Amino acid sequence: MAFHHGQRVKLAADVRLAGSLTVAGDSPDATDDVGGSLSLASGTEGTVERVVEHAKEESHEVREYLRLTSLLDGFGAQMPPASRSRLEEQIGSLEADWLAYQEQRPHVTVRVRLDNGFVLDGTPEALFAAA
Repeated sequence: MAFHHGQRVKLAADVRLAGSLTVAGDSPDATDDVGGSLSLASGTEGTVERVVEHAKEESHEVREYLRLTSLLDGFGAQMPPASRSRLEEQIGSLEADWLAYQEQRPHVTVRVRLDNGFVLDGTPEALFAAA
């Protein structure tokens, strides 16, 4: 589901947050020797403050597929038949990786201010449902 700024959402599952704690306003490099955990129940509602769509990561095979198809498109007509055939074979061997890349959904994270005052930032959108 695509979320947008200002949308009301709720947690779709129980969530347990654990790790080190940092006082808001402290520099990100400041670390305290304090640890803790917090549990939030599914159904806890809040408001989306920010939606971040992260670019899909291209593997080496995807970059190579793009490079070779560009080469074929630009110079394929001028290539000797054997070279063009070998290039087409290389492209064919990478086509499965290219198709898998195209089917990937972009990774989306959200910042949600929950009604209880907690803020979840950088959270995968799948953790929330429309309220």
